[in-house]
Amino acid sequence: MEKKQKGGIAKSKITMSELAKLAGVSDITVSRAMRPSSSVKPRTRERILALAKEHGYQMNLPARNLKLNRSYTIAVVVEMNPTQERMMSEPYPMALLGGISQALTSAGYSLLLTTLAGINTVMFQSAEGVILLGQGADDEAVKALNSLSVPLVVWGAKHDNADYCIVGSDNYHGGEVAAERLVALGRRKLVFLGDTRHAEIAAREKGFRDTAKLGGAEIIASIPCPFTFVGGLDAAQNLINQGIKFDGVLGTSDLQAMGFSRALIENGARIPEQVSVIGYDDTPLAATFSPALTSVHQNWRDGGEMLAKKIMSLISGGDASSELLPTILTLRQT
Repeated sequence: MEKKQKGGIAKSKITMSELAKLAGVSDITVSRAMRPSSSVKPRTRERILALAKEHGYQMNLPARNLKLNRSYTIAVVVEMNPTQERMMSEPYPMALLGGISQALTSAGYSLLLTTLAGINTVMFQSAEGVILLGQGADDEAVKALNSLSVPLVVWGAKHDNADYCIVGSDNYHGGEVAAERLVALGRRKLVFLGDTRHAEIAAREKGFRDTAKLGGAEIIASIPCPFTFVGGLDAAQNLINQGIKFDGVLGTSDLQAMGFSRALIENGARIPEQVSVIGYDDTPLAATFSPALTSVHQNWRDGGEMLAKKIMSLISGGDASSELLPTILTLRQT
């Protein structure tokens, strides 16, 4: 015979409904308390969790989801094709994913990670909402997802044609502070690296260009190179081969800026005495590169948490307005 607990309920057989009865609440309140959900008062949650522990209750998540006709799954789509030069394990997107995962799992959601190639799978189609990391060139990634009729939040940049919720860094300000630094150092012939078909890069370029002009500098080259070390290396070598003179550079990733710097050094240029170089993202590699790279810092972790909170708000029928996080310039040796 099974050992009985207080109230005659077998410890190994307690159900959600029985736990709800013991706690004097509804089944849905138990479900929310076990997720947990901010809609349950802390004292009520503590009482439910204590009773669950006392009676050995563990939530059957598949059964709960089936009963509630919900999957509690959020799809996170990364707009990039991972390569040896640009890996998924880099600070972008992993730092963003850390913030997203922290917020979603704390609220009882599961995270399904994929790329655009995986959006036609059965698992993806069960997701209640989508977080897209990167808008893509000319918003192509957004267009691929907008037709799915599910809540969508995007990591990217605001622009005139965007009719969806965007969380991102203040990219205009990122370009602005980079130009201010170069102008303050006396640099007047500047180079910008990055593909402006991407809204984030276009915003950085505009901030860089507007501020440089105000400071009496000019952008003598804007090069749409990849976000990679080799992309920056090739861009610098091409400028050198053409005999184009410049004294300041903004790369739209740290890898670009480091590749550009390496080409300059290999061609006998002195950094920062002759050319000042600024990267973007403020990754750990920027600090350990020689010379240590000045870089625009993005707060990816907070951005990830914000993305998660906004998608959960949309799923629950609430609002989610676009929001930008501040960028700052981390000064080092370049």
